[in-house]
Amino acid sequence: MEPRLDWDRDGLDWPHRERSRFVQAAGLRWHVQRFAPAQSGAPRALLIHGTGSSTHSWRDFAPLLQAHFELLAIDLPGHAFTSLPDGGTYSSQFSLPGMAGALAQLLAAEGFAPDLVVGHSAGAAIGARMCLDGTVRPRLLASLNGALLPLGGLAGRIFSPAARLMAVMPGAPRFFAWRAGQEEVLQRLLESTGSRLDARGQDLYRRLAANPGHVEGALGMMAHWDLPALAEALPSLETPLLLLVGLLDGTVPPLEADRLVARLAREAPGRARVKKVSLEGLGHLAHEERPHAVLALLLLAWQDLG
Repeated sequence: MEPRLDWDRDGLDWPHRERSRFVQAAGLRWHVQRFAPAQSGAPRALLIHGTGSSTHSWRDFAPLLQAHFELLAIDLPGHAFTSLPDGGTYSSQFSLPGMAGALAQLLAAEGFAPDLVVGHSAGAAIGARMCLDGTVRPRLLASLNGALLPLGGLAGRIFSPAARLMAVMPGAPRFFAWRAGQEEVLQRLLESTGSRLDARGQDLYRRLAANPGHVEGALGMMAHWDLPALAEALPSLETPLLLLVGLLDGTVPPLEADRLVARLAREAPGRARVKKVSLEGLGHLAHEERPHAVLALLLLAWQDLG
């Protein structure tokens, strides 16, 4: 097991530290952040970050959403300050059903039933899997540049086997952390998302990417990811789906959202309730770039539910 981030050292200035606590569920020690609602009786929202990220991704977005919802944000298994599953990168808890099931146990432990699920990138896939499994029953699933369909072409045939190899290769997390800790390398990685982050955002990603334990968790997640099964099940999704799509996204091609809309229209005519909204001038980390703009579109979709 690689050295991990230490809350009492690395978390001293973590965004919204005052909202943080640690919860035992599904054999994991979860880092969670709870945001009390601005008014009693407010609906509840679950925030799920993507691969390689953490609760910090919501640092500016969560306080804005808190005016309308009670919030729960989490670090996924093996990410940031949530523990690595037993078995390390071999654990089934890194699979999509495994993560969805573990997160469902956390929600049960917290007594938190979300009315809204907001997932970024791979977090959207976890939210979709939970909706399909019936472990959450939100009124709306919001996908922020969601990775909901398998990669096409050569990338799709290479990605998973390569990720599995890297996840079990001795020393791979340390090597990737060492490379990502170099400023020019991280800068290229962030630029490849199509997003432009401020200095604070860049520093937080640098600290995560330079930690071998966090990298180990991200590699484990990528190694076990299997989107074909999710794609096969998506036409049976009953939860209304909002696709917020950054048109400059360099991580999940914007055309993937069009593919998904077309597939649901074809395979679930009259049943699938899906809406796509384009985010002009924004990339994969759109909610970090312009949280106010993303929130406004999300609230419009929420209000449209009636």
